[in-house]
Amino acid sequence: MTTDSENQSIGGAGEASPADSMSGTTITIVVDNHVENGLMEEHGLSLWIATGDRTILFDTGQGKALQPNARSLDVDLRKTDTLVLSHGHYDHTGGIAAVLKLATKADVYCHAGVVQPRYSIRDGRARAIHMPRVSMAAVDELSEERLHWIQEPVMLSNTVGITGPVPRETDFEDSGGPFYLDPGGRRVDMIDDDLALWIQTGEGLVVCVGCCHAGLVNTLRYVTALTGGTTIRAVIGGFHLVNADRRRLDETVRALKVIDPAMIVPCHCTGDEATEFLRRELGGRVHPGAAGMTFRF
Repeated sequence: MTTDSENQSIGGAGEASPADSMSGTTITIVVDNHVENGLMEEHGLSLWIATGDRTILFDTGQGKALQPNARSLDVDLRKTDTLVLSHGHYDHTGGIAAVLKLATKADVYCHAGVVQPRYSIRDGRARAIHMPRVSMAAVDELSEERLHWIQEPVMLSNTVGITGPVPRETDFEDSGGPFYLDPGGRRVDMIDDDLALWIQTGEGLVVCVGCCHAGLVNTLRYVTALTGGTTIRAVIGGFHLVNADRRRLDETVRALKVIDPAMIVPCHCTGDEATEFLRRELGGRVHPGAAGMTFRF
């Protein structure tokens, strides 16, 4: 595997542009809280995935950074054939309408819960964090043939799968914040729509995650179970450890040492302190992500 941003080999050969999909899998971070090369920074996440004959956009960020960053990275959003939504928060769904306007034949895969009202409540103040109305409208306008509600694991191809809802089995992971389905804080939001995408490569699985509200360890264990124990080569995306206490961090590291992914790319909601903790404990396998980075497997 190589990273264009670091210009160094980590277990493969050659470099690739985001559109080079025939000889392997390339993943470009288009939107993230951190950026490289003068790109637009945004609290959100979007990954451009080219694998086999598929071009997949995984999440869309808040919407402002997606198109300018895509142009700077030579990512042609018009070529998106599949849009996968990891969950229904605004910082992952804000660019849906713009993408679907460009990619007029793209199929959308998501859990039905992505469109429900959602709130974060801190210090007694409720803040709406659900999918923007313009994005909801764009999803609602899709035909039944293009909109796929995911309630269970789904294979997009022989090598690409979507987890569907992830079972919550660990006792040290939670949804990661004060999330509710109403502004009064009466209905806790477990973010049951949280899902991940995985890609089978010659070096093992590459797992793409949005925020891991189901828990990073729960997610990776579930992907491993779904694929019959296949080795996880890499995990890329938001781990939502920004509010994690020391026990959760310690248990996460302990589990990652067992799962043993060769590469860990924390992005977005992982948090700078948690990312540095992962680097200290797990060493060179941890590569903090930023918009502008491209990985080829």
